[in-house]
Amino acid sequence: MSNKAVISLATGMEDPEKVTVAYLVALGAAEHGRPTLMFLTKEAVRLAVAGVAVGTACAGCPSLPELQERFLAAGGSYLVCPLCFNAKALDEDDLVKGAELGGTISLWEWIGGDSGDEGATTFSY
Repeated sequence: MSNKAVISLATGMEDPEKVTVAYLVALGAAEHGRPTLMFLTKEAVRLAVAGVAVGTACAGCPSLPELQERFLAAGGSYLVCPLCFNAKALDEDDLVKGAELGGTISLWEWIGGDSGDEGATTFSY
């Protein structure tokens, strides 16, 4: 069984509760030592831009900046769909630490591709 985790997120700040849940799942994997990648598509690409993931989704929820900070501290990283990112005319210089542009080929390479790696546990939001 693979130790890697991929959390695919297509939702951005239009649904902060869904974003929070995705972060909590990713954080759980990363803080338990799994190599963890958040694959950001559609509106979620904006979360990889500094200053976008702000606020708290609900009473009792941790803040999005806290979740982002803990995720990075646990070794998590972001792969940001370049098609979605560029379609929104966002600036690559504004990406948060741990984020890089990369599409499906980069995702498959991270998971293991044809290297014989056993893949990854995935969640999609």
